[in-house]
Parts: sequence; C-alpha cells; structure tokens
Amino acid sequence: MKRLRQVVGQRLFEMIMKATFYGQFVAGEDQNKIRPTIERLRSFGVKSILDYSVEEDLSQEEAEKREVSASISVCGDTEEEGQLKQYHVEQRFADRRYKVTSARTYFYLNEASCEKNMEAFLKSIDAVAGITESTGLMAVKLTALGRPQLLLQLSEVIMRARNYMQQIAGGTGNVLTHHKTIEDFQRYLGEHSSKPEVQDFMKKITSDKEGIVHLFPWSNILDKDMNLSDSFRVPDPKSGQMRRLISQISPKEEEMFRNMLRRINHIIQVAAEADVRIMIDAEQTYFQPAISRICLEMMRRYNKGRFVVFNTYQTYLKNTYNEIVTDLEQAERQNFFWGAKLVRGAYIEQERARAAAMGYEDPSCESVEATTASFHKCLKEILGRVKGERQQNLGIMVASHNEDTIRYAIQLMRDYNIQPDEKVVCFGQLLGMCDHITFPLGQAGYSAYKYVPYGPVLEVLPYLSRRANENRGFLVKIKKEKGLLLKEIFRRIVTGKAFYKPVGNYTPV
Repeated sequence: MKRLRQVVGQRLFEMIMKATFYGQFVAGEDQNKIRPTIERLRSFGVKSILDYSVEEDLSQEEAEKREVSASISVCGDTEEEGQLKQYHVEQRFADRRYKVTSARTYFYLNEASCEKNMEAFLKSIDAVAGITESTGLMAVKLTALGRPQLLLQLSEVIMRARNYMQQIAGGTGNVLTHHKTIEDFQRYLGEHSSKPEVQDFMKKITSDKEGIVHLFPWSNILDKDMNLSDSFRVPDPKSGQMRRLISQISPKEEEMFRNMLRRINHIIQVAAEADVRIMIDAEQTYFQPAISRICLEMMRRYNKGRFVVFNTYQTYLKNTYNEIVTDLEQAERQNFFWGAKLVRGAYIEQERARAAAMGYEDPSCESVEATTASFHKCLKEILGRVKGERQQNLGIMVASHNEDTIRYAIQLMRDYNIQPDEKVVCFGQLLGMCDHITFPLGQAGYSAYKYVPYGPVLEVLPYLSRRANENRGFLVKIKKEKGLLLKEIFRRIVTGKAFYKPVGNYTPV
C-alpha cells in the first residue's frame, strides 16, 4: 500500500483503495459519506455499529517506547509482596499489535491525545444518532481514553483482592461468588475487627441482604475524587494492619485516572441523551479486569430501565463463563440491565506467547473446539435466564462469523421461546465479511448488525492493512462464501445483469 501510494500519488491511490480494500471494509470517510452504506444496510433489515477506525501508523520501536513509558508509574515499578507479574508491562509485548489482526490499537501519547479521541467518539455518537434512527450502536475502546498504567494497576488490584478473599474464605473465584457476609469477615479477623482502621474498612464494603458484593466502594470511582492509593487497602488477617493492594501512584497519575473516568462517563452520558447505545470493547487480559469493572459501574449508573452500555466477553478465555455468571448475579442484586457482546476474541496468539514468555498460566482455551464450546456454554447460560425463574433484563449480541454458532443461537431462541423482536438477542458481523449470514438474518426478522468502520482513507490504512492480512488466512476457510460469490457473478454474466444492484425494502427490527 505504501509503495503504491508513492508510485501513483495520493489522489489515484485513494481511488484505487476505494475500489478495492477500503471500499470493501470501510463505509466512508465521514458521517455524511457513510450515509449511503448505512441506508443500504437498513433497506435489507440490517443495522449498524459505527467504529471510527483511525489509527496512528507507528513503527514497532515507537509503539514499544510509548507503551513502556505509559505503563510505569513515575514512582517506579518495584517488586512488592503479592505482586502479579501478568499486570506489569513487558518490553517484548509492549507493541500490542503483535499477532493481532482485527482489533484496533491505541497507544497513549498524552492527555491531549485522549481528549482528541474522546471528541472523535462524541462525533461518532452524532453520526449514529443522525443516521441510524435510534437503532445504531457505537464501539469504544477504553485504552483510547487514558493511560494504560492505570488499567494495569486497577486490574492487579482486582486480582489481588480475589487472592485475598481466597486466603480469607478459601475456595476460588471473586468476592461476590463467595457469598460471605460482613459478620463472616469480622469472625475471620477476630480481635483485629475492633481496630478503628478495620472498622472503617468494614463500613465501606458494598453489601446487601445476601452478603458482600464488593470489598471496595466501586461506585466512588465515578461519584467523587477517589484516591486510589488510599482506597485499595485491606486488613491483614494475621496482624490486623492495613495493607495496600495497589502499587504507588503519584498525585498527577491520580488526576489522570479521574480524567479517564470523566471521559468515558461523558461519552456514555451524551450517548444516553442521544438514545445511542455504547459497546465497550474487550482488550488484553492484563487490562480486562479494570475495563469490565468500570463497564459494570457504568451499567449500574446508566442501564436503569433500558440498555445504554454493553460489555464485551471473549470466550477464548477459560474463565469467561465464571465472569459472566458473576456479572449476571451482580446485575440482579444491584438491579440494572445487563448487556453483553459475546465474541470468540482477537488476542489469543498474543496472550499465549506473553503467558509463556512471562511464566504465568495461559488464560486461553487449548483449541478452536474448546473456544466454540466455551462460546456455546456462555450463550446457553445467558439465554437460559431470560425466561427462567430469575428472569432478568438481559440483552446479548452474538458477534460471530461462524454459521454453526449462529444456528445454535437461533435454536436456543426457539428452545427458550425468545422471539426475534423481543430485544434480547441480536447478531453482528463485520462490514464486508459474511454477508450470506447477516442479510438473511435481517431479512428473516432477526436483529442483525454490521460493524461499520469509517474514517479518511490514509488514516485507516493501518486498520486496512491488518484486515487485508487477516483475510489472506481467512479466505482459505470461507469456501462456502467464495462459492456463493462466484455463483452470483456467473449468474449476473449469463443473465446480462453484470451491473445489477439489488434493492431492499425491509425494515430492521
């Protein structure tokens, strides 16, 4: 692509791109130019998830330099007792594009760049609201809005809190799944529970009549200027002394964390007012605990009586089923609508390589078949609750290009008597891929979406080049789609309809 641009010049290069890769996988340059694509999709019963796909074209050296710099506190990254190495930056994997083809990647430069990314997301909300007639969704990546160090440290806090709970109560899993009460906690701590600092900790625990929901008052991270260094402390069961679960953070970094939360909160607030739904994308496992925690707090705040925020779950991870069950319970106990996008995942090769190099347990499923089984198990668990005894306000997007998975989801809908227009299940595929799945779903009355990237030609080249690279391997697997395309080309030539353009008159669910 770079060589072609040098040879033919920018103007001709853009024309060639629009007739090939760009035209296939990207809807247009701005919210006005993408309108024909969005309206054409709508005419065949298909809605849109807009994604402003602009990326910086950084070298590997520059990406690594930025990531390492933005992942370490100015206070240093010294070894501490209980530290989890998975949640610390590793030079060899600092370029997060390594072995990742389909997911967009943001590298932190400064707070001004995060503000610029927020403005781009806000413009996308305007585009969704103006074009999709309140049926559209928008994708957001949290790493675009803040310093990665803060997501790493918050993720480590969450996982260390789980280890602490395991130490106190035995078993595995996070705080919520232990079903312990504050009284249980007081018994575990014995005479230490009477200490003023321990009693102060107990008062801040989030709990209900069924027991402890969270060790920390997570709602405070959205509601006020929460001091991270002071907040994430737990009483030592042996000494009763309060110990920190988070490595040291400077006052400036505390401010950066509040800025990140302010940005995502503002985006969702604007989206809620514009009747646009936000899908927060999944990212690497070392960021994901923090991303999911923030996402669930946003759901608790905004998903009251309707869906505004959706989380993303990657089923190539072994623990995804347990995470989903826990989050479903939290949604029920804290009374908010729970929305999820279920995907196989984009980071499996990178995660395996990183786990092997750094010496921690591989978080991914051992095979493609195990990932599919995980996807189906998660889907069945969610849909089984829709009409069950503990009926909840649930919404799920089945984001898959796998025909068998789509058929499985439709069969589950029939088994559980979930109608396509009940706003429970929707389906999603990427623009330019697997149209033979998306369009029949939309035309059959199911809620079907295309993930629609857009942006200026030159600025989406990093995304496009990875998409082209991904398809080089992907095309080997889609014999059916290639066969259907060739069959249609042959039909058009034989019937003299070489430039035939179908017209739809469907109305999306």
